[in-house]
Parts: sequence; structure tokens; C-alpha cells
Amino acid sequence: MTRASGWALAAPERHAAEAGAAAFAAGGNAIDAALATAVALAVTYPHNCGVGGDLFAVVRHADGRSVSVNASGPAARAADAAAQRARGPRMPMTGPDPVTVPGVVRGWEHLHALGALRPWHAAFEAARRHAEDGVEVPASLAAALAHAGADVALDAGMTEVFRPAGAALEEGDRLRQPALARTLGRIAEHGAAELYAGDTAARLLAGLARHGSLLDERDFAHFTPEETPPLAGRFRDLTLLTSPPNASGVLLLQALAALEFADPPADPLAGGAGLLADVIRSGAEQREAMLADPRAHGPDLDAWLGEARLTELTAAAQAPRAAPAGARPSGDTVAVVAADGSGMAVSLIQSLFASFGACVLDPATGVLLHNRGASFSLEPGHPNELAGGRRPSHTLMPLVVERDGELAGVLGTMGGTAHAQVLAQVLLAILAGLDPQAAVAAPRWIVGGLDPGEPAALVRVEEGVPATAISALEERGLDVRAIPWPSEDVGHAQAIWSTDRALRPGSDPRADGAAVAGTVEPG
Repeated sequence: MTRASGWALAAPERHAAEAGAAAFAAGGNAIDAALATAVALAVTYPHNCGVGGDLFAVVRHADGRSVSVNASGPAARAADAAAQRARGPRMPMTGPDPVTVPGVVRGWEHLHALGALRPWHAAFEAARRHAEDGVEVPASLAAALAHAGADVALDAGMTEVFRPAGAALEEGDRLRQPALARTLGRIAEHGAAELYAGDTAARLLAGLARHGSLLDERDFAHFTPEETPPLAGRFRDLTLLTSPPNASGVLLLQALAALEFADPPADPLAGGAGLLADVIRSGAEQREAMLADPRAHGPDLDAWLGEARLTELTAAAQAPRAAPAGARPSGDTVAVVAADGSGMAVSLIQSLFASFGACVLDPATGVLLHNRGASFSLEPGHPNELAGGRRPSHTLMPLVVERDGELAGVLGTMGGTAHAQVLAQVLLAILAGLDPQAAVAAPRWIVGGLDPGEPAALVRVEEGVPATAISALEERGLDVRAIPWPSEDVGHAQAIWSTDRALRPGSDPRADGAAVAGTVEPG
């Protein structure tokens, strides 16, 4: 491959994408652009991500070295599964209990230290402006507010921001977040430590304590992201780089490895869709049973990717099953992908988990807290059982792709537990010849219920999915239900692919974003 020139970026909200493009135009590299975009998204897409959320990223350096950054926060040191079980059989989705340490700001700091060219405060300029002056409510946020209803009205901080005149903001209304603007300004001035040990931390923790949270000063002050080598796998002539557990990247590697292991192979976008669906369903069950914080339960990668497991996955069609215990609804997440002509690339995923996270917004700081702790199991002895200082399992999976040692592409998606199947379908569409924009826009399907209690055999299929794929899904005994195109029910993906010496981006029309590219090289 010949290295591409210029730069490219894609994100699910246009103002945030503009912030990333401005970073490139100012001489920044892919890290600078990804950071400016990610910080802006914490303001412009608050139902999906924010200062109170988590982050995973894979960063590929210009010299080909790659690292995974895990900025997912742990539960409070005082968290206790037995005490939580006394309040109910499962972790709640809202309120203080599922709030873990928000890792995203330390994650931004770690990424900046990996090789940003612009100063730290520059990453916050667009976000602070949008928070202070306001930004138009995009369609996805308006729909989330309409759906959230009572959850927004029950929290004073949420009401102040999202119902300023007594009714939920609608598409095109002005969203203003002055308290968040002040918080972003303090972080820009004092660094990430402001959120973990500074005055902002003290105010945020005081607000959490009033809600009944167990998080305290030590939980925040002792948090640091984890940098590791990415989890690597092969598919055709590609090397896939993603985040290892407690992230879910192993599910994507497993699904693609199973497709290659199958005999005879079949096109997973057509007649092989049934096999891909069965692999995804089995992987989801394995995730619920095994995925956990590797610091407590080291991952047995052979159990995911070994020959015995691939043989099992590609066996005869499996009968429909009940949804796995602990399955959760679709998540709310953003993906940012950025690359430049040096060969540097970033796939960054940040998330609140559910829409508006824990539905707890601290009025003093403007920080909306995530609910990633809802992913903990309360089953005694489960690898992912709630415990003090433990990180929950995560659905997120950033992806960088190489061919022959050079950058081939960068992908990421939103979609709750469906990340692996979204990324698989987008990647396969690119390899089938579609450009990145057409690939992320192409009709796709999602197997497994998106809401609690829905059966694992349910498949939502967008209008336009090939008839051969629909037939293959039906032949596996799956319950195929048509949905309109485009639908956020199948996630929204972002992609960049290196083609003909150019970096070509694509941004999913299911969101409110933009794909941008330029020719200015990093300064």
C-alpha cells in the first residue's frame, strides 16, 4: 500500500466534526482532531456522551506502533454486592447506584500525552463556546428527550438543562449549558486533575453524596487510565486492532474469525447472514457469562478465539434461545474516527451507556453522570460481579485496521451490545467495494432484542437489506421484523478507509454528523 495524504474525520454530530476539522486546519494531527471532536460531543450530544462518561480508544502512531487506552472507571471502593442485592436482584439503570468513576477526562489527558501537537486547552475551545452560547438541538437528542420523559423531569439538574421553559427541548431549540461551560473552562486551565482532585471534583462529589452515591475523594483521585497493547486479530489480509477486555472487542474478532473458519464460506452480507447471526448470538451469551475486569478475572482468549470455540460457533444452526440473563437495552455512545497522512489514526469511543446515563445531572458542575455500573452482575461469584474498585464489562470496541503494515482504515460505532455486528457489516461492505460513506449508510440488520425482555432470536432488518440475507436469517429460525431505513435501532457508525492514496471518511446518516477531509498536513 502507498500511504495516503491529507486527513479525514467522521463523527455523529456536525458541530463536533467541525471542531475536529478546525484542529486539523490549525496544524493538529489525528489526536488533536479526535480530542477536539470528543470534547465538543460532550456538549452537543449529551444524551450519548459527556464529561461524566467513559472512554476507550485505539491510537496508531505514525511509525506503526499502536496502543489501547482504557479510561473506564471503577465502582466505588465501598461498593458491596450483598448490600446491592438487598435492594434488588439487578443493578438499577438510573440513580446513584450505577454511577462509577467517570473516566473520560483522564482518557482525554492520556490521549493528549500520546502525541498531540496543540496545547491541552485548545481541545476545549469549541466545546466551551457551544456550552456557553448554545447549540441547536439535533434530531437524535430531541428524540431522546421525547422518549426519556419522566426521567428528565425527575432530576433537578436534568430539568434545568433540558426543560428550561417547563417542556423538553425540541429539534432546533437552543441548548445552553453554562455550568458545564465553566467546568470545561476549569479543566482546560488546570488539566484533567480538576475533575478528579480539584474544586470541580469536590463540588461533583458533594452532589453525588446528596444523591446517596458511595463514590468519594479517594475513588476519584486514585483513578488512572490503563494503556495496553491492542487486542489483535486477522481477517483475510487485514490486521484488526481493538481494545481488550473489559471492552468487547474480542466479540468482533471472534465473529470474523468464525466466518473464515466456516466450511464452506458464504457471503455474510447475503446467504451467510444466518451464520453471522448465530455467531453473534453465541458471542453475546459468552459475553454475559465471561466478560469482566481482567484485573479481577484475567481473560482466557483461547476460550473466545481458540479452534475449539470456532468449531462450536460454526456448527449446525442453533435453535432460538431466550435472551441471556443480564442483557441490557441498546446503549448511547459516540464514535470518533480520525486519521492523517503520517499514518496516525485514532478510533475513540466515549459513552454514558444508556440514554442520558444515570439521569443524574449535577447542577453545580453541569456534569451528567453515566450508568456504566448497570452492567455489573449481582450473581454471586460471577466474573463481572459488582465489587469495590472493579470496572464493569463494557460494550465498546474501537477499531483500527492495517494491511501489510500500513493504515487501511479506522472504524467505530454506537449500538449498545450490537457493536460487533455493526462493525462487521460495515467492514464487510467496505471490503465488498463500497466507499466508506456508502458502507456506513447501507441497510443492515441487528440480531437480539434492543429492549429488556425481548428474545435473542429477534432480528430487526432495515428496508433494503438483500432478500438473500433475509431468507438466510429466516432459515435459522429467527424472528425477522422489518424497520424503516435509516433507523438508530441499528446503531450509527463512523469510518475512514485509505483508498487510491486518499483518506475517505463516512458518517452514518442515522445520526446528525459529518464526514470531512482535507489536504493540510499536520504541523
